[in-house]
Amino acid sequence: MSDVNQPAAHPPVTDWVHDFDHTDPQWTENPFPIWDELRAASPVVHTQRFLGCYLPTTYEAVREIANDTEHFSSRRIIVRDVRPEITSKNAAPPITSDPPVHKPAKQLLLPPFTPDAMKKLEPRVRAICNELIDDFIAEKSVDAAARYTKHIPVRAIAHMLGIPESDSELFINWIHMILELGITDESKLLQAVQEMSAYFSGHIEARKNKPTDDLISYLMNARDKDGNPLEDTHVLGSLRLLLIAGIDTTWSAIGSSLWHLAKTPADRERLIAEPGLIPTAVEELLRAYSPVTMAREVVKETTISGCPVKPGNMVLLSFPAANRDPKMFPDADKVVIDRRENRHAAFGLGIHRCVGSNLARMEMQVALEEWLRRIPDFRLDPAGTVTWSQGTVRGPRQLPFLLGKAM
Repeated sequence: MSDVNQPAAHPPVTDWVHDFDHTDPQWTENPFPIWDELRAASPVVHTQRFLGCYLPTTYEAVREIANDTEHFSSRRIIVRDVRPEITSKNAAPPITSDPPVHKPAKQLLLPPFTPDAMKKLEPRVRAICNELIDDFIAEKSVDAAARYTKHIPVRAIAHMLGIPESDSELFINWIHMILELGITDESKLLQAVQEMSAYFSGHIEARKNKPTDDLISYLMNARDKDGNPLEDTHVLGSLRLLLIAGIDTTWSAIGSSLWHLAKTPADRERLIAEPGLIPTAVEELLRAYSPVTMAREVVKETTISGCPVKPGNMVLLSFPAANRDPKMFPDADKVVIDRRENRHAAFGLGIHRCVGSNLARMEMQVALEEWLRRIPDFRLDPAGTVTWSQGTVRGPRQLPFLLGKAM
């Protein structure tokens, strides 16, 4: 039975090459063989679902689209069943901006995310990881997604924004509504955007009387290229973006990394023996289990890798599929934790490359270092089920582990 609350029913996929669906349970569970099948068929495939959508399957095709802002717009960055009118209320600069508006909007956000800024934040992130581990280290089994991975980036970005870390369940719920439920239910998406805007508006008002040293005050004090303060809609859009982009992506990447180490004892033991290899391993885990798929809207007819693409369609810009392209990466389907040459696209390509890449790398590294230091022995719990998120960001939402040596 289909759920009557779903505005659009998605029948199961029977022909991936001509009718793909990134929300199909098969794709959610294990997309890797699907990408291989699509790549073998064509560098670009098309579906009539989602009002018409293309999927580039190779690294080269993804790179070509990501670098082409003339034919592909970023005004819509999620492939969904509906395409409502774009207004400033649902924009999230700079990620939904095109040139020439994009560059100044992005440059505003770069200073708080420099490597030096991340070094200052690192002790707080390390403390968050240890506070979380303290809560379950004495237990024999744990859902690492519910108790560890999802809380690290939520609390870190709350710390940077100067909002209560204790509000993290609110943030997690909004992200679920926007990135998963909102693909097929417009009302859930709008509700989350409205609630986030109201929440941040309250914090902006409070800072008008009492400025603080955090990201919200930073944006309120920022000036555009003409020296004017940013409009409230710009500040709100950027705050929504930082919260959404700063949480789900990194918790998914940390979760996928721990999932891999739980089922690959040789890699786990090597990282415990050689902790200096963790930064290199993080890059490979980012490549192999890239969490983020973005989207573009085709605004002018063109060809990509010899395939015609037409306006009125969306493009599912799969950085994860690009990162599994054997033409770009030898042994692309294997996780090689000491892979030296690794020009992965996990943080995107082109002008929209992720502002928070330094933050994500630091959080992943610290989360793995602290977990491996304190919990060297862990494995998947055969009595539990690992579940993965659907849609734009892929990562484990339930991650049942057994802790301690196997008896």
